[in-house]
Amino acid sequence: MKIPRRTLLKGSLAAAVGYLTGAAAPIASSRATPLVGFTPVPRTASDGRTLLVADEYEVQSFLPWGQPLESDGPDFRWPPTGEAQARQVGIGHDGMTFFPLSSDGRHGLLALNHEFGINPHVIGSRGPSNLDQVRTSQHAHGVSVLEIRETNGAWDLVPDSPYARRIHLNTEVDVSGPAAGHALLANRAANPVMGTLNNCANGQTPWGTYLTCEENFNLYFGSRDRFDPSERQQRYNLHPKGSHYGWHAFDPRFDLGHADYANESNRFGWVVEIDPKAPDAKPVKRTALGRFKHEGATVVEGRDSRAVVYLGDDQRFEFVYKFVSRIGWREAIAAGQSPLDDGTLYAARFDEDGTGIWLPLSMDDPALAEQFEDTADLLVHARLAATTVGATPMDRPEWVAVGPTGDVYCTLTNNTRRKEANAANPMAPNPNGSILRWRDEDDHVGTRFSWDHFLIADDLYQKEDSLGSPDGLWADPEGRLFICTDGDQFEDKPNQLLVADTQTGRLSRLLVGVNGCEITGLAATPDQRTLFVNVQHPGNGDPKVTSFPADDDGKTIPRDCTLAIRRKDGGIVGS
Repeated sequence: MKIPRRTLLKGSLAAAVGYLTGAAAPIASSRATPLVGFTPVPRTASDGRTLLVADEYEVQSFLPWGQPLESDGPDFRWPPTGEAQARQVGIGHDGMTFFPLSSDGRHGLLALNHEFGINPHVIGSRGPSNLDQVRTSQHAHGVSVLEIRETNGAWDLVPDSPYARRIHLNTEVDVSGPAAGHALLANRAANPVMGTLNNCANGQTPWGTYLTCEENFNLYFGSRDRFDPSERQQRYNLHPKGSHYGWHAFDPRFDLGHADYANESNRFGWVVEIDPKAPDAKPVKRTALGRFKHEGATVVEGRDSRAVVYLGDDQRFEFVYKFVSRIGWREAIAAGQSPLDDGTLYAARFDEDGTGIWLPLSMDDPALAEQFEDTADLLVHARLAATTVGATPMDRPEWVAVGPTGDVYCTLTNNTRRKEANAANPMAPNPNGSILRWRDEDDHVGTRFSWDHFLIADDLYQKEDSLGSPDGLWADPEGRLFICTDGDQFEDKPNQLLVADTQTGRLSRLLVGVNGCEITGLAATPDQRTLFVNVQHPGNGDPKVTSFPADDDGKTIPRDCTLAIRRKDGGIVGS
C-alpha cells in the first residue's frame, strides 16, 4: 500500500506553520545561485570494482583497518592477533568527527567509530575457536582517536601522537546519569563496566567532546545453555541463539545464561561520551539519553543554551527521540555537571496533519510510573516507555542532521515488513526508505513540531538521481545535505554518496563505492575544503569481490578505510 504524496502533504505544511506560533515552513528560498554545481557521476558509470568520484573532485584513501597507531606498533597481518588489534585502527569504519588542532584546519584529531566486522573477515573463520580470536574481534570494535595532518596535499596519520588511543570492548569506562550504580547494571560477578561496541553514528558537543553510539549490541550475546529471555529482553532482540560472533563461548560476559553476568546486556545500547583531547579520561556512558539501538546523537544548542540531542533507534518499528538538558550547557559545566546527565528524554509522535508532539518519558506520567520502578528502569527500557506513551513506530530511523535554518532531517532507511502505511511512513512495504524533515518550535526545546517528507526514495529509484536506503547524513552550513546509502541500489549498483540542495531539492551523485561496501561517516574540515567519508566492509570482506583499497583484486583482503574528498580547484566540497 502506498499513500499518495499529493494527498498526504497537501496543505499540511501550511497547517503546521499556523499551528506553531512563530514557526516558518521548512521549504522557503529565493536563492539565485545553486548550492550544488558539480557534474554528477552517471548512474550507470560504475562497474562495482572501482571507486568513482565526480570529475571536479579527487579522492585519497587512508587510515585502513589494521594500521598501527605507533611507529613501532605491529604491522597489519591477516588475521590479526588480539594483542595487535588493540594497537591498530579498528574495522567497520562508520561515524566520525574532525577536531581541528590548527587554525588552518589541516591538522587535527579524527574520532572514528568501528561498527562491526564479520568473523570470516576479521578472524578468518566462521566462528572463534579460542579466546584470542574473541579478543581480536572485540578489539576491532569501538573507537579510534587518531591525529592526522595534511602535508603536500595528502592526509596521513601522525604516528606516536600523545592523543592517539584505541577504545574497544575491553576498555574500562564510566557510567553516569540516572542508571549509574543501579541494580539493573550490576552483576553478581562484580566486574567493572567495560567497553563499547557496534559503534555506528556519532555526535559532537558544543563543549568539544565526541559522542559515539552503540547500535546492534544484541548481536554479541548468546547462550551456551538453555536460556529463556524475558519479555523486556525480547524487545531488545536478546535471545540464546542471537549471537553473530560467538563471543559467549569463551567470554562469559556475553553468555545470557550465565548467572554471574545476568545484567551485562544492560550495560550496552548507550551513547558514550569521549574527550578526544584527554587521552587518559575514561569514556562515559550517558544513561539519561536512554538505552536502545542508537544510530546517532546529533547535538544542537537550543534556547537558553540548553543541549538538545536528536536520536534514532535503528530497528523496524522503533522511534525517534530527543533529549533536552534541564539547564544551559555552560551553566552545567561551570557547576561541574554534565549537560547530558540531567534533562528530559522525549519520543516523537508524528500526526497525520503534518504536526507532531514530543512525548516526555518521565516518571511523572502515571502510566510510566505504574510500569517502571524508577527513572533508571525506564531509561534502561526506553523502547517500552516510548511504546507506552504512544510514540510513532518508524521505518528504521538512523542518522539525524540539522540544517542552517533549523530544519531537522532524519533518514528512515527502509522497512520491508511494514504492512500498513501512515502519514510519516507512507510506503507499505518500504524497501527503499525516505528522509523525514521537521521543525521544532521554541528553538529546538519545544514539545511541538511541524514535519514533511524531504525525499521518498521510491519516487527516484529508477531515475538518473536514483538512490535506495538512505543512511548517513550531514548538513553543511550553507544548506547542502550529504546523503550516504546502505542497501539495495537500482540495478544492483554499489552504495553511493549524494548531495542535495535543500533550497531547491536538486540531488547530485558525488561518489560511488565498490561492490559490497557501505558508504558512511561524514566529517569535514572547518573550511569545508576536505570531506572525510568512510568505505565500510568493501566486498563484504571477500577478496574475490574486491581488494579495495589495494589495487590487486583477488589477492589482498579488503580493508575498511577513510576517504579524503576535495575539489580540484580547492572549493567547498559539495559545490
